[in-house]
Amino acid sequence: MADEFAAALDWWRDAGVDHDYSDDVTDWLAAPEAQPAHQEQQPKPKKKAEPAPPPPAKKIGGARDDWPSELAAFQQWIASNDDLDGGGAFPPIAPRGIAGAELMVIVPEPEENDSESLLSGPQGRLLSGILQAAGISDDKFYLASVLRRHTPMPDWPALRAAGVGEILSHHIALAAPKRILAFGRNIPPLLGNDTAQGTVILPNFNHEGGSIPAMGVGSLAELLRSAGRRQRFWQRWLEWTDS
Repeated sequence: MADEFAAALDWWRDAGVDHDYSDDVTDWLAAPEAQPAHQEQQPKPKKKAEPAPPPPAKKIGGARDDWPSELAAFQQWIASNDDLDGGGAFPPIAPRGIAGAELMVIVPEPEENDSESLLSGPQGRLLSGILQAAGISDDKFYLASVLRRHTPMPDWPALRAAGVGEILSHHIALAAPKRILAFGRNIPPLLGNDTAQGTVILPNFNHEGGSIPAMGVGSLAELLRSAGRRQRFWQRWLEWTDS
């Protein structure tokens, strides 16, 4: 009997029939049956709340109305106001010079070993050589840094958002120089210049009704490393001061 049953299965398999089929008709397009009332609906998952936007960057230096309006007081404010940077490992260094100088030199920050005087190291010696070659004596230029203390790897976009450019603009207005020379590619954006325009800051620095010729170049550290850059800087300086 088993042999006959196996033979029958082999016959059907050889005929191409290897599944069991039902003659009942299935309506594949029919709507699904309604869920019984006693079965509770599963709650739909709640949408995740959108994250709150980040708070605006805290403005450094306090209220603008509290900023000193005289240059000497502003220099002292720079040296003593911890609201400008919250403190740090390096000492704060004040700017130096008098209002109305022939040239205002702006650098991003003090040198690492500065303790009492701004740019007292190799960058300062390079600057002294440049000014001496240009015929500008110490009492004819004003020296300032954007940051009041040496700061390893400063976050310039965050500093700009916090208002360091506004403090720099106020500083320039009080110093009222005849020309501005800025060393450092992070300074132009603080004064409203698009860095895609190259190294030139602005044909003029316009502030509170005043207009001051301005020139921007790479940092003094870059000039120290490359004689070619020093040569190109000097050529640009001659062209700028001859205009």
